[in-house]
Amino acid sequence: MAISYIAAGALSQAATSITPAFPAGATSGRLALLQVVSGHPDDSIPSTPSGWTLLESFSGGGGTFGSGTGPRRLTWFVRILTGTEAAPTTSLPTGTGSVIAGRIHVLSRSAGISWRWAASSGEDTTSGTAFSAAGASALTWAAGDFAVIGYALPVSTASLTAEAITATGITYGTVTEQADDQITSGNAGRLAAATASVTAGSGTQAPTLAATAAAATTGVAGVIRLREASADMEASAQSVFPPRNLISATGLLADDIVTVSLYRQVGSTLTAVRAATSVDVTGQDALLRVDAEQPFGVAHEYLAVLTDVNGLTWQVYSSTLTSTVTSDVISDAVRGIGAAVTIVSWPDKKRSRDSSVFNVGGRIVAVSRPRSPAQATVTVRTETDAAGDALQTVLDGATEGVILIRKQVTLEGIDNHLAAVSDSEDRTWYNDVRHWQLEAYETEPWPDAMEAAGYTLQDIADNYTSLQDLADDFPGTLLDIAMFDFGG
Repeated sequence: MAISYIAAGALSQAATSITPAFPAGATSGRLALLQVVSGHPDDSIPSTPSGWTLLESFSGGGGTFGSGTGPRRLTWFVRILTGTEAAPTTSLPTGTGSVIAGRIHVLSRSAGISWRWAASSGEDTTSGTAFSAAGASALTWAAGDFAVIGYALPVSTASLTAEAITATGITYGTVTEQADDQITSGNAGRLAAATASVTAGSGTQAPTLAATAAAATTGVAGVIRLREASADMEASAQSVFPPRNLISATGLLADDIVTVSLYRQVGSTLTAVRAATSVDVTGQDALLRVDAEQPFGVAHEYLAVLTDVNGLTWQVYSSTLTSTVTSDVISDAVRGIGAAVTIVSWPDKKRSRDSSVFNVGGRIVAVSRPRSPAQATVTVRTETDAAGDALQTVLDGATEGVILIRKQVTLEGIDNHLAAVSDSEDRTWYNDVRHWQLEAYETEPWPDAMEAAGYTLQDIADNYTSLQDLADDFPGTLLDIAMFDFGG
């Protein structure tokens, strides 16, 4: 596991607009950091290039903006490369003495599923050759992290040596200078960059960036902390009935993730997974949830939205799943039970509203409330005694009176949560087939606080004869049981 610095592109500088070139090695999967140094009478932030993300922008150094003096702004843009990008353009409004300059830095990683980054910047307002700027934000640090340090100075002749980064309890390896450029456009300035790796130590600390300048100067310095992402999203279909998917976000601790939200995605539609919205996972390495409300016969995937301790948000997708069944299904996701049925008839949906009608001088005036949810008589069929008994169980103890009905291949207008207010069962004397009429209303799903069951006590009873048998198979934690597929 290691992050490596590949190269920097050539410096681009102008009064208002630049298009820095990519260096060699800007290939797919690598990370590009666009470092921009700017100055402007209005202290404007450079525009964000198309396809790039503004990572950090910090202005400082004190004084009044002028030639070789006053504040300069250090801005970072970031992009994970596809290898086909055009060179980015960033610009400032027109202004007296305005200046903008930038370089693209490219880095590679040897492990992880993606990139994680965080930033901290500070200023030195005391003119001198011993430059030092304390970062305004504390960052989490761990061995293997990589630091890209940037400097933005108003004095063009203040070349830098002895660039350094320090943080309490953190050991950094050799700091290597990667750029030190004189900026002569507009009111001038200096762009410098250096890199280092964290070799030991961990913790949350604000860094201090230092250097020795060839001429007295003030200015700004900042660091981008890079890390190989470990947090991942996994989804697997359990073989139990009714079908359900096991969803897990893992590797959270190494990425400093503190909040997780999980979603099911069908096409472009996102639906929150039950009991998985803005879950506090501080101190946890994984979040496990069961999705027992997914559509059947339709490809879907899962998205984890991860928020880290610095407030940055990341997205991770699972592989694609398609849940299949051999029948329609009525289920109770919260209890983890269900029955195989065939939807025989759903002829109409009736909606009503409370209203009053008045004849006012020969003109009809209607006053009404919002329309009610749809009401319908749904006829379903069970083919076996076991399926009939299973439906009986679902209807007997439906959580909050709510059931979930789904077609074998999902069908808009059919798949829905229903409140079955009454039901009638019609048996035949010559076989196991039963017909059921459900008087039902479309309703909201169960409250989000109710988790979907990943297994039932009956699942355990069907597979184990004693608690010792269970303990022998699961010597670890209760999480092992929660992740087990009892239908296998």
